[in-house]
Amino acid sequence: MRIIEANGLQLACDDQGDPNGEPLLLIAGLGLQLISWPDNFCKTLVDQGFRVIRFDNRDCGMSTKLSHLGKPHLHQAFFQSLFRMPLFSGYTLYDMAKDTIGLLDALEIRKAHIVGASMGGMIAQIIAARYPDRTHTLTSIMSTSGRPGLPGPSFAANNAVFSMPRNPRDINAVVEHFVHLFRVIGSPAYPTPEPLLRERVMESVRRNSTINGTSRQMMAVASSGDLVAQLRTIRLPALVIHGSDDPLVPVACGRDTARWIPGAIMHEIEGMGHDIPPALEEPIANLIAAHARHELYQSQPIT
Repeated sequence: MRIIEANGLQLACDDQGDPNGEPLLLIAGLGLQLISWPDNFCKTLVDQGFRVIRFDNRDCGMSTKLSHLGKPHLHQAFFQSLFRMPLFSGYTLYDMAKDTIGLLDALEIRKAHIVGASMGGMIAQIIAARYPDRTHTLTSIMSTSGRPGLPGPSFAANNAVFSMPRNPRDINAVVEHFVHLFRVIGSPAYPTPEPLLRERVMESVRRNSTINGTSRQMMAVASSGDLVAQLRTIRLPALVIHGSDDPLVPVACGRDTARWIPGAIMHEIEGMGHDIPPALEEPIANLIAAHARHELYQSQPIT
């Protein structure tokens, strides 16, 4: 891992594979660090010749924290968005897209395959729309267009996301909190084994845990609004991957994303929730690789 100066920030970055391979950039979701992209998932892409780059978004992991922006009032923001009132945040997803382009500049990468999950999928969509000259292909995973009227999280998922650890100062309580969260939003047909889930959560918490940073990212999502106008302009090969059992960002959101991107391929995975579980790491990586090689012309079931 190394620290890269990009867009006035310091971004922690992990660069794997053949330096001369086609660059494939992974953008993580809300509050998630670069290690949220599983090692085996990345290795599967590296083994197929790609140069795989993953990084910590601003306000997360080992990258710059924008603490001077303070702690957002999420409940107030919820009611403002409910009544279509303007939201004021320290930054938006468009700024985070600039971070990503700045990272490519710093790495001297002219063009990359852009892959994003959840919030990262929305950032990837913006990059494909606003920076088409920097994008080979777009893959948006378990994400959304942000269009008003789309279904929201299930009651259980919403409660899990907005809950807090019983004792934020106790590492074990924090780990229990996130294990519960990822269990609630995870894939019912492909559950991550408990020991592995705990190991990954512990690694993440020990590496860095920034609750206020996650809240600021959440405000960035809320204030960025409807991306449909951006999606309509995309003229690049686009793949949308979504789980049929996603309780946080329902599959209707993925379908809506694909609907607005001309020629987009929609790939639904039965039994997948809002994660990339071990059983799906290689199949999803292979799907992305096939898309990047322009070998994917229609949705095919993952077996």
